[in-house]
Amino acid sequence: MAIVVNMPRLSDTMEEGTVAAWLKKVGDKVEEGDILAEIETDKATMEFESFNEGTLLHIGVQEGETTKVDELLAIIGDDGEDISGLLNGNAKIAKSDVIPEVKDESKDVSDVDFTEEVKQDLPEGVIVVTMPRLSDTMEEGTVATWLKKVGDKVEEGDILAEIETDKATMEFESFQSGTLLEVGLQEGESAKVDALLAIIGPAGTDVSGVAANFSTTSSSVKNEEAPKVEAKKETSKAITTPEPKAPAPTPITENGRLHVSPLAKKLAEEKGINLTKVKGTGENGRIVKRDIENYEPAASGASVGKFVPTGQEDFEDITNSQMRKAIAKALTNSKFTAPHYYLSVEFDMENAMAFRAQFNSIPDTKISYNDIIVKACALALKQHPQVNSQWFADKMRLNNHVHIGVAVAVPDGLVVPVVRFANEQSLPQIGVAVKDLAGRARNKKLTPAEMEGSTFTVSNLGMFGIDTFTSIINQPNSAILSVGNIVEKPVVKNGQIVVGNTMKLSLACDHRTVDGATGAQFLQTLKGYIENPVTMLV
Repeated sequence: MAIVVNMPRLSDTMEEGTVAAWLKKVGDKVEEGDILAEIETDKATMEFESFNEGTLLHIGVQEGETTKVDELLAIIGDDGEDISGLLNGNAKIAKSDVIPEVKDESKDVSDVDFTEEVKQDLPEGVIVVTMPRLSDTMEEGTVATWLKKVGDKVEEGDILAEIETDKATMEFESFQSGTLLEVGLQEGESAKVDALLAIIGPAGTDVSGVAANFSTTSSSVKNEEAPKVEAKKETSKAITTPEPKAPAPTPITENGRLHVSPLAKKLAEEKGINLTKVKGTGENGRIVKRDIENYEPAASGASVGKFVPTGQEDFEDITNSQMRKAIAKALTNSKFTAPHYYLSVEFDMENAMAFRAQFNSIPDTKISYNDIIVKACALALKQHPQVNSQWFADKMRLNNHVHIGVAVAVPDGLVVPVVRFANEQSLPQIGVAVKDLAGRARNKKLTPAEMEGSTFTVSNLGMFGIDTFTSIINQPNSAILSVGNIVEKPVVKNGQIVVGNTMKLSLACDHRTVDGATGAQFLQTLKGYIENPVTMLV
């Protein structure tokens, strides 16, 4: 059965998209996960992958042409299938005009958008707000915080909620005005893209039927069975009976999650406080900022006389965040699909240390060793485009531009903001860019566009005292460089043992695109820049 593929919404503000390039042509076989086209949005040019298999039977938007979100982009079906009935002389086909293929009679509708069906029966003035797709890879989102509550007035442009995606926590603003009549998800609950998020309309409107109708067709995946955050404990029997203690306060839970404000949660993480031990004094027992600030751990009593064992098994189940799940999926896919191999080298850092000290003596100038490495990599990649390549199912892309991804550790995992055209930037410019991106990454303020498009990645753990390590390639890149600590140790120079400073680096390569000799030649060029950094200024 033919499937209509519509122009996707690849950003929260996207209203229309332009086809920058088609990666498939009419008649080509399409597999699930193949890149169909590059779509230019209001924020970036992004790859759009197919969620269906078959033959590309029709292209509705040619390269360079623009169409609105949800209008016909392409049709995929069986080879030779008649699609004249779908086209019917009109290139604009809504999702509701085509019945999506359902795999079995259990009606797995996780990938079907029923928004239009529900809207047909809406009371006057009522708007259904669905879970938005806030990144190109987002499949589901979690409501981190509601900024409005049921009954509140909502104006166009007001922030409704903070949505946690697979890449960041982003503010989601309302495009409608009215009263918030219903929320489909509570804080901490998750749902797939296009599932019911909220209902807005005139005050006093009964929308219970709308919510019930939507819940029977949407692909909501609320975490109703998520493990409770409260620690599960098994206490061993003591030799003597200890003095009874006052029971620890039990936090208010709701659907298996702690009732806690985002600020209180952040403060608790910073102070290392177990939220299950904190008694909430906010509305409905909600843990708020003052509860964390005033929290004092219960003093542990001491036994007198005979020794009493007090050890106990103690653990805490934490629901995986959207970011953690996305990292697990991406790295597992990379590790088991790309044939990794590793090249390790050790560089003399004496000249680099002197160069950095002299550079930083300039007023209002400060660069790091990481900035030097990013710049050196960018210049070396221009000479070795094979290492700056990307692997796709049907082709290998040699990039003429150099966008360096810089791995940044954040509380929920790892993000990779991108320094674009790094080879064209000066060392101070790279330093400012990396510092800005890393700071906003830790505060979850990066946009999806700032984490996309890398052609090579640098991961540096030297600041943590790590001498050497290997990394998993950030696909579709072909390589990633792991940077260790600068170590002072005895080295041999001119036949004499002297004190030197060295740094170890490991290059992980995808053998499908980068041969061993190619990777080695890249490292030789990189060695020339890092051991003689003045050459980067020529």
